[in-house]
Parts: sequence; C-alpha cells; structure tokens
Amino acid sequence: MTRTITRMAVALSAGLALTAVPMSAAQAKPDTACQREGLSALRSLGALDDVARSGLPISTAVSLGVTPRSGTDVASLPDPLPLTVVLADHRAGENSLFIYPWCG
Repeated sequence: MTRTITRMAVALSAGLALTAVPMSAAQAKPDTACQREGLSALRSLGALDDVARSGLPISTAVSLGVTPRSGTDVASLPDPLPLTVVLADHRAGENSLFIYPWCG
C-alpha cells in the first residue's frame, strides 16, 4: 500500500494523470462508478467547468467531505489538483489517495 501511495504521490506532484498501478486480478477494473459519481458531484455544484480549467483546490474537496486516506501526504500533492488527477484518483478504488463520500 505504501508503494502504491508513493507512486501515486509522485505522479500527482508532477501534475500528471495517474496511470493504472499493478493490482490483483480482483481489483484490476478501474472504479468507473466512483468516477461517474465524482463528475456528478462537480456538475451538481456547478463546478465542473471551473475544475476542468483551473483544478480542484484540496481545501474545497475537504469542505465537501473528501478525506485523505491514512498515509496520504497531502502537502506533497499539487494544489489545486488537475481534473485528470481527480478523475484518476476516483478510478483507483481502494488505492486512491482520498476517500470520497459519494463513492460506496
């Protein structure tokens, strides 16, 4: 888990979209349902266009109930988070850096 978080943090700090990290066969599929819910949450707030242009400030995400997973070094992440990174983190399922209240 620490290695996965480290890889994801490096990708995030570089401002790049996350790539799929090696997972077991049972976890191989990306969590597209969570990604759809994240997009829906941004749309319902009227924030999707702004986030697509300027990124999502971590403080805004936290104010919406998003919480960093244990071991996530938020200070090492780019702020704001680019939309591509936000979406990739939603798809990462249990390997994501954040826990999203709209994802089961």
